Amino acid sequence: MASTNNEDLFKNIISHAKEYGFIFQSSEIYDGLSAVYDYGQNGAELKKNIRDYWWKAMVQMNENIVGIDASIFMHPTTWKASGHVDAFNDPLVDNKDSKKRYRADVLIEEHVAKIEGKINKEVEKARTRFADGFNEYTFRTTNARVLENQKKIDDINLRFKAALEANDLVEVRQIIIDLEIVCPISGTRNWTDVRQFNLMFSTQVGSVSEESSTIYLRPETAQGIFVNFLNVQKTGRMKIPFGIAQTGKAFRNEIVARQFIFRMREFEQMEMQYFIKPGTEMEWYKYWKETRMKWHRSLGFPESKHRFHDHLKLAHYANAACDIEFEFPFGFKELEGIHSRTDFDLGNHEKFSGKKLQYFDPELDQSYVPYVLETSIGLDRMFLAILSQAYAEEKLEDGSERVVLRIPFFLAPVKCAILPLVKKDGLPEKAREIMNRLRFDHLCQYEEKDSIGKRYRRQDAIGTPFCITIDHQTLEDNTVTIRHRDSMLQERININEIEKILGEKVSMRNALMQISE
Repeated sequence: MASTNNEDLFKNIISHAKEYGFIFQSSEIYDGLSAVYDYGQNGAELKKNIRDYWWKAMVQMNENIVGIDASIFMHPTTWKASGHVDAFNDPLVDNKDSKKRYRADVLIEEHVAKIEGKINKEVEKARTRFADGFNEYTFRTTNARVLENQKKIDDINLRFKAALEANDLVEVRQIIIDLEIVCPISGTRNWTDVRQFNLMFSTQVGSVSEESSTIYLRPETAQGIFVNFLNVQKTGRMKIPFGIAQTGKAFRNEIVARQFIFRMREFEQMEMQYFIKPGTEMEWYKYWKETRMKWHRSLGFPESKHRFHDHLKLAHYANAACDIEFEFPFGFKELEGIHSRTDFDLGNHEKFSGKKLQYFDPELDQSYVPYVLETSIGLDRMFLAILSQAYAEEKLEDGSERVVLRIPFFLAPVKCAILPLVKKDGLPEKAREIMNRLRFDHLCQYEEKDSIGKRYRRQDAIGTPFCITIDHQTLEDNTVTIRHRDSMLQERININEIEKILGEKVSMRNALMQISE
């Protein structure tokens, strides 16, 4: 469980996101819609910038990866072939006293996380005690308390994995009872049976209900890629290995939706399916694990914030799978999935459609159904990760406080604020002149209301990297004050330098160069 401090921090981040135009509750004037959110003016910009950065890194920087935009509605047999009609379920359990519903797997995972927390406490205590002489690996593999707790984790995981693979819901409930897991609301262990619940939203297509047929809102964007595999391969004259990327909305009827935008019913995915020769999947699995982690690290987060987590239970389509997890204020959670999907998808679509979905390999002089390596990241989760990492409450030297979002410059919603010191003496006109020069390349904000200090604070709160202040000296010598968000350092520069400085500092180019090295 997250500490009280982290819980308070998370509440502050959620409150800040609303107050500064990042995220609003959907349909708020009608008391909102649970687990559905709207992105405000600053949120929409940040989200677009994250999407652009992913797209450029994935498509623009890779000659053999192209992008598509498939429709949300698909032929209903698509979801039969993909396994979603029969296997897209969550194991749910209710507490009879609180009447609250939970995902059984999450209850068990959170229990395991508590034991991991105990291990980490022991490690940190030992680190403090032994200082420079501390060897973490030796401590973790020899300390009795650590080994005892690690055995508990291993035993739980082994038992839980076996239950999931056998789809033994009675055993899943028994694990919850044996671990003495209580409902966080009622504090009791009065659990119902565990049941499976399909997460797909269904609707009808057709003008008259009697003539309509049931179709689904897509629960993932991947299938739009698979059914277009041959279209893209032939029209793009693509040679294996090659990838198809896509970003777009997906929909899941999450019963236990929580943790703000971490788990929503309507969300956006950024996925890439990489088509490869059968037998090469493990080498590409390793390659994409490293490549995707490099992308996350390019945002400048501490390395300790990310980790790989191998799946306990493999999905029906996978022969290897892991997550890149990020340490949110509520703990380490999945941010991106990397899966070796074998030939399950194309093979099944071949079977259900009756159409050949094979690639003719000129080097082997034969046709085969390609294997697929998938990278799939939630755009909304990525947004939350960046917001969580960027948010800081600071006490300044003069005793005052500020809230600042240290968003990577190239992702910041507003790149530069143009601030005339006063609303007279020709300063607003000069400021507008600068604004008109910069807005062709960058999203800038013009602001003249309130003291300059208050305006700086507002820009800090939305993560604006630079503020340009126009004062009376500007009219004399054509110089302005540029203020840096993170250091609050202010320096005098010539107006003609602004475009060069912004161009270098807020461009995606540097980050893209870093991941392509």
